[in-house]
Amino acid sequence: MLRRVTAMALLFLVSSPAWADDKAQKTKPAQTTAELQQQIEKLLRDTHTPGVSLAIVHKYGPEYIAGLGMADVASKRAANETTLFRIGSTSKAFASLSILLLADQGKLSLDDPVHKLAPEVWFKNRWESQDPVRVVHLLEHTTGWDDMHLREYAKEWPADMGLRQALDYDHSSRTSRWRPGTRMAYCNSGPPVAAYIVEKVSGQRFEDFVQDHLFNLIGMKTATYFPPPPGTATTLYHNDGKTPFPYWNIIFRPAGSINASALDMAAYVQFYLNRGVVGNVQVVPEADILRMENPRSTWAAREGMKPGYGLSNYWSFHQGFAWHGHNGGVNGGLTEMAYMPEYGVGYFFSINSGNADASDKIGKAIRGYIIHSLQKPAVVPAAALPANYTDYAGWYEPDSPRVEMTHFIDRLAGLTRVKFADGKLLMSNLQGQQTFIPVGGAQFRYVAKDDDPEPVATTALLKPNHEGLFIQAGAGTTLRHISSWLAIPQIALIGFVLLCMIAILLYAPFWIIGGLAFPKRRRPSERAMRTWPLLSVLCLTAFVVTVTAASDDIIARLGNFTPWSVAIFALTLAFGFASMASFVSLGRARPENVRRVVRGFSIVVTTGLLTATLYFAWWGVIGWRTWA
Repeated sequence: MLRRVTAMALLFLVSSPAWADDKAQKTKPAQTTAELQQQIEKLLRDTHTPGVSLAIVHKYGPEYIAGLGMADVASKRAANETTLFRIGSTSKAFASLSILLLADQGKLSLDDPVHKLAPEVWFKNRWESQDPVRVVHLLEHTTGWDDMHLREYAKEWPADMGLRQALDYDHSSRTSRWRPGTRMAYCNSGPPVAAYIVEKVSGQRFEDFVQDHLFNLIGMKTATYFPPPPGTATTLYHNDGKTPFPYWNIIFRPAGSINASALDMAAYVQFYLNRGVVGNVQVVPEADILRMENPRSTWAAREGMKPGYGLSNYWSFHQGFAWHGHNGGVNGGLTEMAYMPEYGVGYFFSINSGNADASDKIGKAIRGYIIHSLQKPAVVPAAALPANYTDYAGWYEPDSPRVEMTHFIDRLAGLTRVKFADGKLLMSNLQGQQTFIPVGGAQFRYVAKDDDPEPVATTALLKPNHEGLFIQAGAGTTLRHISSWLAIPQIALIGFVLLCMIAILLYAPFWIIGGLAFPKRRRPSERAMRTWPLLSVLCLTAFVVTVTAASDDIIARLGNFTPWSVAIFALTLAFGFASMASFVSLGRARPENVRRVVRGFSIVVTTGLLTATLYFAWWGVIGWRTWA
């Protein structure tokens, strides 16, 4: 959960593409668990990650369960297979499993409107009369709601506080931005609302329901939603592997607060591999497991797209294999849980650091070991382009932002050009060009640059509807067709504004040094025309630096009223003020006292600054109160 929030918060800082040289990083997959353990222990040392909890599991039982490294650096307490780690958003599946159990008993339906089951839970949906928010939308993240706001993430919620109180704390994020059941956008408040419905229908506290009907039966003997006893859990750390985070009492426990050991999670993975059977007991019907793995509530799913985000369970693709599962993140902890039912194998690992590089490399090492002796699944063969493919050529913008706060930059960074050539679909944006092969109907599979093809379709040309023309590009990105007359000017303006800001910074040393070295060349009438643009750019630069520096603890620093969040508020306000002052100073300067070149330069750069200011103001970035 935290990793996604941090990534979205940082997205507006840099729009330049970043490519990873996967081939340069490839190492020979481990052939034994002993070799795998050596690889992982080396990764822990290289990335300054204190410890990891992991399990590799088959249908018939676990192959490898371990805790490696340190659970607590200060006391030098080692991690082992019983050490509890925070599994973050991997917790969400238990809300889905609980809802499915109640549906099997006939007590509710996935298609029930939320207002029917819990009218006291506040949310806003202007399409409610025709397209209500349903239970399935809460779990497949298709409500259209904004993700939790930073102040919700930052709220410390004591263990004795109930779920209803948490839902009432700040409901402003629960507003549908599009018709529910059309697009997917990850939202941490959906599963907690579903968990509250579980409480109402079952008459039990959600955590108790999960303990009785899932944890106990699956064999997750030490898993808990609450702070565990001292000495049983790992300490969580910053990326330096030394500075600890305090225990995070998440406001919505069903969204990401479970503590679990490698033994607990090995039993959990095996539960999925055996299609809901534990021992000889069918804890959850097989049909429910299949339903979790396959989304149904988006446009793409209804048009036949199989991969995507199901009920707290999503598809992912690595080295030509398709996996099911979920990842997770909290302050100082990252988790992956994934399995392949067709091969009867899966894995879990959790690290006690927020180091995404360490998590990625450990995941690659584990998957490399698992698949080294497996035969890759057959790739869906290529087909002809759909008959109406030319209708979809042109420009698109992202239309399903997860975080509304960063929508202002997401839509610019995500501008995409779609074209068709040589029987293929080509998408180009700031991340480069991606190629897709048609596989029948209006669906396409991604063609990776290295030997890592996705075996099934993950992209689709959606049928035209009353909202326009759309392309589904993966589970969480819905692209909306826009006119080239809208896209190209935006790109030109982005380039123009960036060039203006660069020009201001390059010009500043010359007039500052020149004025100091040659007093006779000073022109007081030009001073304000030069100073205000420079101050404006410096404020924006300081804003970027502040957010970058705050990212190591972004929830606490920006979700609360702190010097960091106040600095962002002040710097964005100062940027807008300095840009307007630049415009005013340009208008007040007498033409006879200003050189023509200086005036021309000032007109150009001030236009660029005003363009940025108006855009930021439109999206509420000027005077940005991240704690609100």
